[in-house]
Amino acid sequence: MLTFKEEVAGLLSSLIAMSPAEIAPLLEIPPEPGMGDYAFPCFVLARRQKKPPHVIAAELAARIEPGSIPGTVQNRGPYLNFYIDRPYLFEKLLLEITGRGIDYGKEKGQNKTIVIDYSAPNIAKPFGVGHLRSTVIGSALYRIYRALGYRVVGINHIGDWGTQFGKLIVAFRRWGDSSQLQKDPVHYLYHLYVQFHREAEKEPELNEEARYWFRKLELEDEDAVGIWEHFRGLSLIEFQRLYRLMGIEFDSYQGESFYNNMLEETLELVREKGLLKESEGALLADLEPYGLPPCLLRKKDGAALYITRDLAAAIYRYKTYRFSKLLYVVGAEQTLHFKQFFKLLELLGFPWADDCIHVPFGLIHFKDGRMSTREGKVIFLEDVINRAIEMAQNIIREKNPGLENKEKAAKAVGLGAIIFGDLVNDRIKDVEFDWEKVLDFSGETAPYVQYAHARICSILKKALGESATGSGERHFDGALARAEGLLEAPEEEQLLITLARFKEQLRRAAEEYRPSFLARYLLDLARDFNKFYHNCPVLTAGGSLKEARLLLIEGVRIVLHNGLELLGIEAPEEM
Repeated sequence: MLTFKEEVAGLLSSLIAMSPAEIAPLLEIPPEPGMGDYAFPCFVLARRQKKPPHVIAAELAARIEPGSIPGTVQNRGPYLNFYIDRPYLFEKLLLEITGRGIDYGKEKGQNKTIVIDYSAPNIAKPFGVGHLRSTVIGSALYRIYRALGYRVVGINHIGDWGTQFGKLIVAFRRWGDSSQLQKDPVHYLYHLYVQFHREAEKEPELNEEARYWFRKLELEDEDAVGIWEHFRGLSLIEFQRLYRLMGIEFDSYQGESFYNNMLEETLELVREKGLLKESEGALLADLEPYGLPPCLLRKKDGAALYITRDLAAAIYRYKTYRFSKLLYVVGAEQTLHFKQFFKLLELLGFPWADDCIHVPFGLIHFKDGRMSTREGKVIFLEDVINRAIEMAQNIIREKNPGLENKEKAAKAVGLGAIIFGDLVNDRIKDVEFDWEKVLDFSGETAPYVQYAHARICSILKKALGESATGSGERHFDGALARAEGLLEAPEEEQLLITLARFKEQLRRAAEEYRPSFLARYLLDLARDFNKFYHNCPVLTAGGSLKEARLLLIEGVRIVLHNGLELLGIEAPEEM
């Protein structure tokens, strides 16, 4: 079923020299309901048609045949305003939502592959909150693209190579305790890393010893590789435990080390294109003719850099997956790196270079200065999660002391608060994490959306019994026929209109790589449901009106559930 917006874009495309894809982003949601459900600004046509916008709007309105779309159109000044036919919307929309249930919003195969590179923590270091944004934005995009029918490959490009591993090997050989390593591997390795730097200030020759051991690692020395593999394996076990807790998944954990054997071949490609220059023993690509600074590809000591590995990784990923897009969900501070990286891919002659996209995001700050790490510098993500769950438990005990499974609900609310608290913000902006705001049941938060879902579940159970879960198809047979034309209150109409925008916002989130569009849509839907709930009684309504309202809120429940799931957030039935 096409969305009403898509039908309007298709209709306008038949009247003006623009494609539906060009028209759809121009369609606006008017500030007042009486001004229509969508409006097309005719200013964009004024220059090419050499007419005033209001004249163009009037002429277009006159050319639109009644019945061309399931609604009506009016010209108001320079705008064409489109109104969705309410009975049509009620019948078609709710039939599709309740009929498809948990599959509503999903589309069939696109026969295209999207590869997403996200999270990418460093092994042997605790998972810091700084990796939260990449992890949850990447995971949301992974779910959204998969729902839209793409084949999606999630890659966790683990930081598992570099001189720091020489330091760790030295630290473990000098001060390491195997029992402590097994008990709490990642935090213990981080402790050793901190200890190495502290001791190296007093004993600088430790740095030379670290370089020696990293060199042995590069030469695949058995002892060095064995220690490194042990550290890597323990780190991955710990990371995967945390990812499972958060409901995050990946298809590949190929880190930096995976591409070691491809680096010389990659440098040779750069050399063949005449882009490689030598400077004091180091190798670089001169990008100054393209308005970019020179790009260092190999240090004079022979060590490769991130960008060299990124080149090798991109080439490997295209050969392996034949992607339509390769997304890098990496902080905005790496913008220059990706400009250089993508320009190099272009200069190397890869036609798919334009399909490599940096998805940048801002930093995360904590308003509450008390949230600090045991080490004093890094905020551990697990500490943040545990605190959120604990605070959610306290709120649930206070608000709903009779709830049977408080722990399960607290986990859903606490994790949801952290994930939604990030995703609801435009990714490019910095995020200020405020505990009071993210766990506010009445604010722009996950608990607010989750509570709307739980409230609907409660209403449905009271009306239909304890079995009122799932798609709702069993409970609403024939309800559409009996309910048509009954939902005429402003709150009911607005709730229907907002429901109709789910697919539109889902696709928009994918097209612009912004899960925030979906998160903010869910807030709007929860807000419109709450207005409906306070002004349109469900359980005390009579006969067919009660059925119609039950059908309406079941549609809302399904969309809230599906939307939250796409963001990686649970939709509890009780809280």
